[in-house]
Amino acid sequence: MKWQNAIKDYKHYLKIERGLSNNSIESYVRDVQKLILYLEQNSISISPIMIEKNVIQPFIYDASKSINARSQSRLISGLRSFFSYLIFEDYRKTNPLDHIESPKTGRKLPDTLSIKEIDTLIGAIDLSKSYNTIYIGERNRAILETLYSCGLRVSELINLKISDLFFNEGFIKVTGKGDKQRFVPIGLNTQNYINIWKQERTKININQEYMDTLFLNHRGAQLTRAMIFTIIKELAKAINLNKTISPHTFRHSFATHLLENGADLRAIQLMLGHESITTTEIYMHVDRSHLKDILLKHHPRK
Repeated sequence: MKWQNAIKDYKHYLKIERGLSNNSIESYVRDVQKLILYLEQNSISISPIMIEKNVIQPFIYDASKSINARSQSRLISGLRSFFSYLIFEDYRKTNPLDHIESPKTGRKLPDTLSIKEIDTLIGAIDLSKSYNTIYIGERNRAILETLYSCGLRVSELINLKISDLFFNEGFIKVTGKGDKQRFVPIGLNTQNYINIWKQERTKININQEYMDTLFLNHRGAQLTRAMIFTIIKELAKAINLNKTISPHTFRHSFATHLLENGADLRAIQLMLGHESITTTEIYMHVDRSHLKDILLKHHPRK
């Protein structure tokens, strides 16, 4: 079996069997391609079926010179997944990564914004900014309000449809990882900002394939992930915010602020679309100061 054939089949498996997004698939494949490049540079001719630990280990060691522990751990995990797939398809009997340990990275706590910082960021949006009489500032305000009030991933935001809005019921339908759908509550203020943008949206000459897509650029096409990053980075620069933030920062802030105000962890899990509660539990480590207040308020032996 050739490496490129194995990768092609692996990508199909990740998409069809595991239901991963294109971005996740490319990330997994990138790990394997790094190994292939290493083999080529070192004139090592060996198939994915025959490769063993004695080849993998020097590759990991070589990679560790230029990447941090977290990236190294990610690389090992990605390769382990690839060879597990080959075992699943009966191409191999063992995984050459089984006895290669990942470096200890600790648990990275998510960056968050304070409520004041979020208000300042959104307040810095130039609502008079327009393209061809279309007020893009109104779109940007609706985007940030939706990210923060609903805790969406950036991919979920750019794929949000008008037909996903159930404002009468107070919910939006979100399509997350693996095309799994969930209903997330949405507040009246955010509904109002989205409705204002929808009025602006009617002025756009929309491409036929994006007629149902909520957030568009002024040319009538779907926004890219990169564009959302750019909008946020420009606002952070405008207010001299000394934090490195991204669309995911709003999602982290959404979860953290809910938890700090006494929301149930299970409810946060459902709204975020986390498959496992352990993923949501990371927010328990962000700020424990509120736990003392909860104890004093609710425990009979306070």
